[in-house]
This record gives sequence, structure tokens and C-alpha cells, in this order.
Amino acid sequence: MKEYSKIIFVCRSGTARAPMAEAIMKEYPLQYPIAVESRGLVVLFPEPLNQKAEAVLISNGINMENHMSQQLMPEDLAPGNLIITMEALQAQKIMKEYEEAADADVYVLTELVGDELEIINPYGGTLQSYGLCYETLNKSIQKLVKLINGQGI
Repeated sequence: MKEYSKIIFVCRSGTARAPMAEAIMKEYPLQYPIAVESRGLVVLFPEPLNQKAEAVLISNGINMENHMSQQLMPEDLAPGNLIITMEALQAQKIMKEYEEAADADVYVLTELVGDELEIINPYGGTLQSYGLCYETLNKSIQKLVKLINGQGI
């Protein structure tokens, strides 16, 4: 895998899956410095982290206090950035709606690391469904860290 200067996780609203992925990724040591951020595809105004997502992160020893969602911008698709979505439809939307995506590295997380299922959106679900989302993200991100660190999967 080539070296990236920034990884941007993307989900629909930027309030649950992408920020959880960002927080999890920041917990792992990387061989070289990479900025890790998260964005949403539909962010009409900045919103805080979903309360259930925050509770799951806190229960796993991760604090994302003061996180606010941000809209994915054309400049986020710059060379050197790795854009990682939670679902294939999100990657397709980026490729369709952003001219800059033609030259960008846009991948679905689970496809990138060789997992079969996409990261399910827990929105509106129970705290347990957010916990399951966290566990799924964590397993996929462990594989992503191995890829970035040049260890394969």
C-alpha cells in the first residue's frame, strides 16, 4: 500500500461510524505519521458525535470530546489522502458527485481490508447495535493498520 499523508473516514452524516473509525484508528501505532479525520456526505450544519457512539467509545477508553461533524469537501480528495467509506453506495456517491474523485483514492473499508460485509449503520438502533458497530470497525481497522504498516493482512 502506498504512503498517505491523511486518512479520511466518511459516513452519511459524520456523527457515528466515521468518527468512531477515526477514534479507533488513532488508538493504533502507525509506522509513519498520518493525519486521521472523519467527514459526512450530508452535513447541513456541524453536529456533535452521536450520544450512543460516544458512550461506546468511552466504554472502550476512547474520548472524542468536542467532536463536530464536517462535510466532505472537494479539497479532501487531494492526492496523498486516502478516503474510506463505510458502504459501497457512499463511495459511488463520492465518485459521482465530486469531480476531484477521478484522481482520488476512494475505498470501502471492508473491501479494502478483505472483509465481506459493509459497516452497518447503527443509527436509530440500541446501544448494543452501536457496540456491535464498534467491534466490527475495530476488527477492520486492525487489518487496515497492518496494511498501512506494510504487514499485509
